[in-house]
Amino acid sequence: MDIDAKIEAILGKRAKLIDRQIEKYVPRKFTRDSMVFRISPPRYGLDLEAANKAISKPFWEFLGRGGKRWRPMLFFMVCEALGCDPKEYLDFAVIPEIIHNGTLIADDVEDSSKLRRGRPCTYRLFGLDIAVNLSDIMFFTPMLVLIEKRDRIPSEKARRIYEIYIQRMVNLSFGQATDIAWHRGMTPASEVSEGQYLQMCAYKTGTLARMAAEMASVMADADDDVVEKMGRFAESIGVAFQIQDDILDLVGEEFAKRKGGLGMDIAEGKISLMVVHTLQKAEPSDREELMRILNLHTTDDTLRRKAIAIIGKYESIEYAKNLAAKIIQESWQEVDTILTPSEAKETLRMLVEYLVKREI
Repeated sequence: MDIDAKIEAILGKRAKLIDRQIEKYVPRKFTRDSMVFRISPPRYGLDLEAANKAISKPFWEFLGRGGKRWRPMLFFMVCEALGCDPKEYLDFAVIPEIIHNGTLIADDVEDSSKLRRGRPCTYRLFGLDIAVNLSDIMFFTPMLVLIEKRDRIPSEKARRIYEIYIQRMVNLSFGQATDIAWHRGMTPASEVSEGQYLQMCAYKTGTLARMAAEMASVMADADDDVVEKMGRFAESIGVAFQIQDDILDLVGEEFAKRKGGLGMDIAEGKISLMVVHTLQKAEPSDREELMRILNLHTTDDTLRRKAIAIIGKYESIEYAKNLAAKIIQESWQEVDTILTPSEAKETLRMLVEYLVKREI
């Protein structure tokens, strides 16, 4: 079995386990016995129908579209590689996954996107108000675990988990703010540096991977230095994952179908590593034309493909692939010295390779 097939089999198997665990926090149908109401009992009346129609239904419609659930798998692999049984901490593995899906729902609102995973975005199906409120709920609900398990989790460990959550959620918002400012033209594309792009990715996409690895390391009783190094490693995975997402938006026909076609990031005026590289290397006429198309926020397929051709002319896609591979290689070298040889370590390495080289 090749690496892709093996990792996809593991992801598929664990996705069912993760979804069952998520149901503890956002059940497919709320009842008075649902955990959220047991932890904080309603004082007056409770409209369960409203909760189900405005939270549970759109939540599970969105999660039912798929998704790789790789962040919980990252949590599992880090736990195991550090000598800890992840089955004891399933509730913590779902924290970054629920938050991640909440960010996607919010991101679609902020970008006025039409499709997500091949279907109309949540706000287009259920309304803007439902989508915004749902994403908010998804940012906070999984942290109920600290209340639900307060008698079983040592206070120091719970404090560290909460600190990680707060730090990473703040970083997440900074990453999204930067991305929004860029595609709204608040910072000209020509002024964005490679380092700034990588930091935006570290905040926006690397943060939840980092959260997963740091929480797993804390659960495995790792010291602060190991928690930090595992977090940086996971953050690098997120950066490389985002670069690959940006690449697939330009060249991945199957991937792009789920978003509405090739170059939808161009239609949104988004600045990718390939755009940054092209603007640094391009002749003035090509640089001006690429910036003109980005500023148009056009859905015109001809213009989008023209922008892709300009980017391809300067070998920016190949540059991005090579940089993503370099980032992963360098970050792996650091954790390679921390983790002792094990099946979990090898699976972790294969997961990283799969995420960076995927085609969809």
